Amino acid sequence: MIARILLVTALSTAAAQADLHVLIVGGLGGEERYETRFAEEIERLERAAKESVGESGSVIVVPGAEAKQSKLDSSLATLKDRLGAEDELAVYLIGHGTATSRSYKFNIPGPDVTAVWLAERLGAIAAKRQVVVVATSSSGAAVEALEAPGRIVITATKNGRERNAAWFSKYWTDAFEDPEADTNKDERITVQEAFAFADAKVQGFFESASNLATEHARLSGDAPETFTLARLGKAAEIRGNPALRPFIEQRDAVEQRIEQLKLRKEAMDENAYFDELETLLLELATLDASIEELAAQQEQQP
Repeated sequence: MIARILLVTALSTAAAQADLHVLIVGGLGGEERYETRFAEEIERLERAAKESVGESGSVIVVPGAEAKQSKLDSSLATLKDRLGAEDELAVYLIGHGTATSRSYKFNIPGPDVTAVWLAERLGAIAAKRQVVVVATSSSGAAVEALEAPGRIVITATKNGRERNAAWFSKYWTDAFEDPEADTNKDERITVQEAFAFADAKVQGFFESASNLATEHARLSGDAPETFTLARLGKAAEIRGNPALRPFIEQRDAVEQRIEQLKLRKEAMDENAYFDELETLLLELATLDASIEELAAQQEQQP
């Protein structure tokens, strides 16, 4: 009964919910060891993204050998045509980067892609919430050009002078497979959780080797804890079930409202805050019960 009642509510609001779209781009490795590592990271990111975006989202992968500027341009044009304002976009650049006193460049076959070039095309995409992860050497030089309202920018280095091949991309990829990254154990990996996990792992890597760290990751942008990038365990499993999609979209919306409420806590009356939080948590629990009920019914069907 709960499932039938909430299905009507979920269907009525589903069209307004955000879909996640992911673009993964591989750059030049330069050496065989980097070519192998970057290809593996791209494959793992693609697998995690496809498990998380659901049927209405999309995952576009442009591997290193194909990552010419024209191919990347056409991929971004596809996203421009596909995404609406309520959708979310995540872009991952895996490879090497270089920087001058004036600009950052992502190294690909043919003409490199500059941060300014990428920012112009991302700015033409309607999605109000975007995250761009530049997991390369010298990537800190890209921050200023990429920053924009509603966009979270993550770079593997703090500036363009940190030129060594970055380890950040490895640990960023690990975050989508390691339960340790899910710090609040809600089977979601947010931008904040993935960044904190990868940043700590990078620091630990250099400390364990007793080496001076050659990279320091940066995060710029608002509310990274409210942007979900991946789901684990049961959360990933049910997301691939079309019959449960209306409930999942409704649940996503409630989760976002909870995170946004937490950000407003300091400015709210304490009683009003906890009253609103209780209402949202009850709504979330009811949706969880509906999802479990429908999933159980499907398992019982021959």
